[in-house]
Amino acid sequence: MEELESVLAAYGIESLKASIEVISSGLINPTWKITSDQDQFILQRINTSIFREPAKLAENTRRLSDYVSKKFPEYLFVAPIPANDGNELVKHNDQVYRLYPFVRNSHTIQSVSTVDQAYEAAIQFGKFTSVFSGFDPSQLHSTIPDFHNLPFRHQQFKAAVKNGNQQRVAACKKEIQEIESCSYLVNQYDSILKSPSFKLRVTHQDTKISNVLFDPQDKGICVIDLDTVMPGYFISDVGDMMRTYLSPSNEEESDFEKIVVRAEFFKAIAQGYLENMKTELLKDEMEMFYFSGLMMTYMQAIRFLSDYLTDDNYYLSRYETHNLLRAQNQLSLLRKLREQQTRLEKMI
Repeated sequence: MEELESVLAAYGIESLKASIEVISSGLINPTWKITSDQDQFILQRINTSIFREPAKLAENTRRLSDYVSKKFPEYLFVAPIPANDGNELVKHNDQVYRLYPFVRNSHTIQSVSTVDQAYEAAIQFGKFTSVFSGFDPSQLHSTIPDFHNLPFRHQQFKAAVKNGNQQRVAACKKEIQEIESCSYLVNQYDSILKSPSFKLRVTHQDTKISNVLFDPQDKGICVIDLDTVMPGYFISDVGDMMRTYLSPSNEEESDFEKIVVRAEFFKAIAQGYLENMKTELLKDEMEMFYFSGLMMTYMQAIRFLSDYLTDDNYYLSRYETHNLLRAQNQLSLLRKLREQQTRLEKMI
């Protein structure tokens, strides 16, 4: 904890008078809750192997914070607290930290268990993009280039099949064939990139339920974890909600019979998101609402299988076939999404 003491001192917090609680060791950014005599805070260490230019994260957040404070001062935007020297980032021993205010009477949820939770989260992500509808997204840095670029991910997959571990490639013929059979989704995504009807917006791009703060009554307060906020298409946010909310089982589930598509949760996502975005989306965009779930699930299957074929260089794996199982899990969800498409599209 000595390192954290030096970091806290840069923010004017006396570590001897503060308690430090690990919130998450995290695969991305390790996080601590700091309680001092005066207040409570959230301290994060930025994972610079993923976010290689932390200054761009800080600049994005600063620009968004400045905009919302002028245009929508009533909107709760959780921005980093400047250190004593005025900078949002503190560097110590080649590590980069930032400090946030702790939002009192708030909590996070790790998995979606009720329709109301899905609805509340969708409201918050829709509100976030709607609030920034007047902000020029080109002012934001792409903190993870090609993060949700499906053609790029598909090219990575083809390279993994060609140049990856050929023993694993041979053992995954079924999965490889299934991914190729769904490559029409790549063509649909390409048509979106070429269409003037699809608008680049400020999108969150990591819309799992744990990135929403809830109040004690489980009503949504705001979205958090803004590192992936970049210029993007609404399908990224809606698609990742569908991918992570519709099934009660997450991507770690090995019993694929437990992977189901809950229609009432889809309806909640659509109602919640469109509460703030219905007047923002154009007709052509609305027609691709369901496609977003197919696209994001397909892309995640591609990413897991590509990583497996190249000997697990990106995703943390606990056993040899871990990323293969994750890919199979997402392919199972994709099949079930495709089966339900006609019925669920009528709910929009």
